[in-house]
Amino acid sequence: MDFLRALSLIVVVVWHWAFTILDWRPDGPHATSPLGFTRGLWLATWLFQVMPLFFFIGGYVHLRSWERAQARGVTMRAFVWRRVRQLTIPAGIVLLVWIALGSLIGTYFNLTGVGRAVKLVVSPLWFLAVYLMLIALLPIGLWLHRKAGLLALVWLAGAAMVVDVLRFDRGLEDIGWLNMVLVWGLCHQAGFFYQNVVDSPRRNDWALLWLGLFGLTGLVGSGLYPGSMVGVPGERFSNMAPPTFVIVALLIFQIGFVELLRPRMQELLQRPRWKRANDLINEFSLPLYLVHTTGMALFLFLTWLLFGFDMDKPADVDSGWWLTRPLAIIGPLICTVPVLLLFRRLQRGRRALGQAVIPVQAGPAQTDTPSEIGTPGRP
Repeated sequence: MDFLRALSLIVVVVWHWAFTILDWRPDGPHATSPLGFTRGLWLATWLFQVMPLFFFIGGYVHLRSWERAQARGVTMRAFVWRRVRQLTIPAGIVLLVWIALGSLIGTYFNLTGVGRAVKLVVSPLWFLAVYLMLIALLPIGLWLHRKAGLLALVWLAGAAMVVDVLRFDRGLEDIGWLNMVLVWGLCHQAGFFYQNVVDSPRRNDWALLWLGLFGLTGLVGSGLYPGSMVGVPGERFSNMAPPTFVIVALLIFQIGFVELLRPRMQELLQRPRWKRANDLINEFSLPLYLVHTTGMALFLFLTWLLFGFDMDKPADVDSGWWLTRPLAIIGPLICTVPVLLLFRRLQRGRRALGQAVIPVQAGPAQTDTPSEIGTPGRP
């Protein structure tokens, strides 16, 4: 699960680097993607839009971590607060640095569009806000799990469908934001049943995959929902902002898909090289996610400074553009590495300072291990 959770974040990072196209307008940069220009590419989002799967894994991890913490006498309040703090501090550092940097640049150079540029850089942090919401709602989720079991998933799915009906049929657009709680809450709640999925016969994995795939095909093929699982300029609406009922079908499909791959992946992760790779990506996946757009911004700035490019000319998604995708990944990666190392150093310094200032008291609340509470690289 640690490998899959970290890999989900890395997939998002690589997608952002490879497929973000900036459209420069008078008010600043706007982000688009080749999905709007390349026929059939939206199908790739059925595999690579992994946020539902990430929240599903988070639900399982939170359940198991809470069970271990509860056995040691940790209170729910302390458990939730510790996890909230572990996420808000590193994310807050990135957010505050970019707000300060944007204010200084905008004021000193009197540039327009700086605010929009900063917004683009920090926009991937939306998922952390949702994750924090799910952590805060963990007591309610666990209570529903005890009292209702699978029925809680049915209620959440039904409520999400009702929200979509009110939004699209009745024109109540703002009510769609309720699905930020209902759909993502369902993904997280479903994670509580992960062990049941693992223990079930393999044919059930195939059943989940086909159920999700048929659901996606029906909902998209009917014309009710866009085919892309990420936002595409020009579409009627995005399936992600706010999430729609189709994300439920996507989650079911992805659970079945990864479960079919799980036995082979477990074998590979027993090998020394794969184990080292797993440890590495788990250590750096969250910090990488937090600063990957910073590295991308630095790469674009250096490219403009050294080679120049016409910011008013939109990118042509042709064969030449596709051939440059390896560079679009390698360049930001190189620029992200020093930012990542600096960020990690600041994090270690903050933890060392906290340990020096706050004496460690004996007791159950101080006995969480990194695997249970998550290292800075593990949400």
